[in-house]
Amino acid sequence: MAIAYSTNLRNARLDAITTFAGGSCLLRIYDGSRPATGGTATTLLAELTCNATFAASASGGVLTLNAITQDSSANATGTATWFRIVKSDGTTHVLDGSVGTSGSDLNLTTTSIVSTQPVSVTSFTITEGNP
Repeated sequence: MAIAYSTNLRNARLDAITTFAGGSCLLRIYDGSRPATGGTATTLLAELTCNATFAASASGGVLTLNAITQDSSANATGTATWFRIVKSDGTTHVLDGSVGTSGSDLNLTTTSIVSTQPVSVTSFTITEGNP
């Protein structure tokens, strides 16, 4: 059997992400293989800025990020495969996840990023689930 956490605990764990990430943290999208947590990144395709208030309080075990400012000019051309969120200082690692068009931690309309073209995320949620 697996441990099942209360909704209040799941929300508290998600709210800790908001506190740790802080305001205006960066969402970086990369190509290639995702490194071990916090490891050296591959090619940076795009960098978007999260809202000054990362997210509202979690509800029902779901954290919904506030608006994310688009990258008006992608850094490089490639296929988005993973992302990293870092604090606004640009160096402090918060979390990593997968990128795809469905069934990933971050789903984009397309994973094909083209240099100098805009990249946007219309919504982003993190779910703290129970098995």
